[in-house]
Amino acid sequence: MAQTGQQSKFIEKLISINRVAKVHKGGKRLSFGALTVIGDGQGRVGVALEKANEAADAIRKSFLKAQRAMVAIPLKGGTIPHDVLGEFDASKVLLKPASPGTGLIAGGAVRAVCEAAGIRDILTKSLGSTNAVNLAKATLKGLMTLQTYEAFQQRRKLIVEEIG
Repeated sequence: MAQTGQQSKFIEKLISINRVAKVHKGGKRLSFGALTVIGDGQGRVGVALEKANEAADAIRKSFLKAQRAMVAIPLKGGTIPHDVLGEFDASKVLLKPASPGTGLIAGGAVRAVCEAAGIRDILTKSLGSTNAVNLAKATLKGLMTLQTYEAFQQRRKLIVEEIG
């Protein structure tokens, strides 16, 4: 959320809000969980799930936690450097680089994470569970395992010819 009097430079997206009712002697107690993603559109993105008794509080807490949990993602133009499979619990997300002009071929939580990271061209396929929380975390895990040719070359002390 934007601070009062100043515009936020981050892309903030609310993926889902979950309402939970806990039954007590006096009646139902409602609680809310908010799943959010925040990114700068330049390769930095964070995902968070926070809970509170009010929906607005859960959203605010989630955006703050996502901002603190931002990680850098290596991008190659408007896409990712190579294919990757991200896994979290029962969810799997296959991420493939796409040529310029393809667009963002993704749905739901995967789309929100990719948009916030600044990825413009990508092909994705979600496999296994379609739970929004697990899909968002699987996408983030997959993006975190990406590495550029230069980083791979430096880490392995090899000379790698760029493919494609």
